[in-house]
Amino acid sequence: MRPVLLNPGPVSLSEGVRRAAVKADFCHRETEFFELQDRLRLELPRVYGLDVADWAAVMLGGSGTTALEAMMTSLVPPDARLLILENGVYGERLTRLTEIYGISHGVVQHGWKESWDFNQIEAQLHNGEFTHVAAVHHETTTGRLNPVAELAGLCERYHVDLLLDTVSSYGAENIPFESVALQACAITANKCLHGITGLCVVIARVESLRNCVDPPRTLTLNLGLWADHQGRQSTPFTPSVNAMMALDQSLIELAEDGGWKARHARYLKLADRVARQLAALGIEPMLPATKSSCVLRSYRIPPGSNYQTIHDGLKQRGFIIYAGQGKLSEEMFRISTMGDISDYDLGRLLAALESVFQ
Repeated sequence: MRPVLLNPGPVSLSEGVRRAAVKADFCHRETEFFELQDRLRLELPRVYGLDVADWAAVMLGGSGTTALEAMMTSLVPPDARLLILENGVYGERLTRLTEIYGISHGVVQHGWKESWDFNQIEAQLHNGEFTHVAAVHHETTTGRLNPVAELAGLCERYHVDLLLDTVSSYGAENIPFESVALQACAITANKCLHGITGLCVVIARVESLRNCVDPPRTLTLNLGLWADHQGRQSTPFTPSVNAMMALDQSLIELAEDGGWKARHARYLKLADRVARQLAALGIEPMLPATKSSCVLRSYRIPPGSNYQTIHDGLKQRGFIIYAGQGKLSEEMFRISTMGDISDYDLGRLLAALESVFQ
């Protein structure tokens, strides 16, 4: 019986995606590969019904953080000033990226369990000092779904460009692409899209890609370079060919499942069933369900137990969960309902939870 991954990526794969990753050997300078690349560049924006005349998908090899680094270094000009919102590990990672590249920035800091304080955010934007805002949509540190639509509206009011980390939300949560403030979002193949690791993407406005930082801050993460080559059936460096083959199949399966809204509903159904089972066993959520994503929820470790005991008990029964990060490692554990998880898998999980927590 296969192990089921309940961590927030990589996800359990369908057999179709697994087979697609190794179905052929493609040279990345041949017609077959460029047909695949063109197809993905069309289908990735279409997940959210975006017009490819206005939005472009730029594919890179690497993790979701690779996409973030490419987005930040390519789309924030040297004379810009960036405001970063932190309320978890991944918001803090955005700050670390700006520090490494010497990008002028400010930070609105929140605790890892806190929601954004829009009074603080607006106070920072009100004086006109900032040109860009960077934020995390789904902060997987706790499973909090940050209110990015409200943030986009605030950015519109102050004529500020918005860059989003949607690494663990693209394909399952609503993203405010209708906002003129939103310029780009970073995503990965191996989370809500159910692809394999090693491929990430930046979905950006075509106009923003035409105005990438020049001279570039990096060589291999230069979005303008990648977009130029991919737009004319080329590639500047060796791409993640097998991961692209897998993503091609995973996007077919996403469409067959009914698109991102159907995937959202599926994740939510699974997450709610897990939450009800844990509540019946006396396990409390770290955040209310209304503040959490459909992708992942966090739970308090009950008195007298610890993460390793919970993890090992579930792993023996075929399920892999995730610990809390940093200072939360002794307080909580996380369960994600992304990936190819069947009703049968869920039934086994509910039984496993009862065995571990009774």
